[in-house]
Amino acid sequence: MTIYYHLPGLFEFYELYKVFLPLFYERREYFYDECEIGSIYGAPADCLWGGGRVGFGEATPGNVAALMAEYGISSRLTFSNSLLREEHLEDKKCNRMCALFEKNGKAQNGVIITSDLLLDYIRTNYPDFYFVSSTTKVLRDFTQFEEELNREVFRYVVPDFRLNKEFSKLNSLSDAQKQKVEFLCNECCWFDCYDRKRCYENVSRKSLGESCEDHICVSPTADRGYRFSDAMKNPGFISVEDIRNLYAPQGFSHFKIEGRSLGSAMILEFLLYYLTKPEYQLKVREEIYLDCMLDLF
Repeated sequence: MTIYYHLPGLFEFYELYKVFLPLFYERREYFYDECEIGSIYGAPADCLWGGGRVGFGEATPGNVAALMAEYGISSRLTFSNSLLREEHLEDKKCNRMCALFEKNGKAQNGVIITSDLLLDYIRTNYPDFYFVSSTTKVLRDFTQFEEELNREVFRYVVPDFRLNKEFSKLNSLSDAQKQKVEFLCNECCWFDCYDRKRCYENVSRKSLGESCEDHICVSPTADRGYRFSDAMKNPGFISVEDIRNLYAPQGFSHFKIEGRSLGSAMILEFLLYYLTKPEYQLKVREEIYLDCMLDLF
């Protein structure tokens, strides 16, 4: 079975992907045979419809669209703001983004979405997109998650990462439902967090330009920030071995890697870990680091 990875930073890490993508497609022997890039997702800076993470992507949309079209990769616009109102739907910048990406390249492009208001608007005005139900909905109840899977409008649904290991329930899904599940692999959030939805809503308010205080993370280790080594200890973490030995044999093939708010050096570590054969990781790292046009730090 082909394993599809959905990668972070469509606008945020354009410079990294400009170097990584030629390497991925021209030196396939460096990378796992079964893995493919399912999509790259993200949002530009100051994006009204944005959510999940405060966007800082500075890449020119036209350049991003051209790079994705060159390699036939599905672009996903992360429009997961949960607090949108009618007046926000006419935002010129976001509508221009939809017009640019709706029919860009040979691959169908998608929108990661939370608001049903925005979902209906984009379906009406830009019908060639596919839709992904965002993890910002925090679907922790498995019955609610299954109901979301049954909504025909969504091609994929990203559950809350705390459902990642609910194998007895996951295996009860139909084959068609399993193909719609997109697991969030490397979440570092506190597994027992009770405030995750409010955290996402705070980001939505900031994207709308509202004046509000920063959300205070309730994790007992919040001061450590994101560390991949910590994420690997998270009960919801999905390793390469888990994907190959547990999830793929059971009919799951879509996996999302988070990291839009991190640095490109950390994103490279994710690309090495999930996509790159161990014996070639140093070669890939050298190719990326030695490119003088890429500022990783």
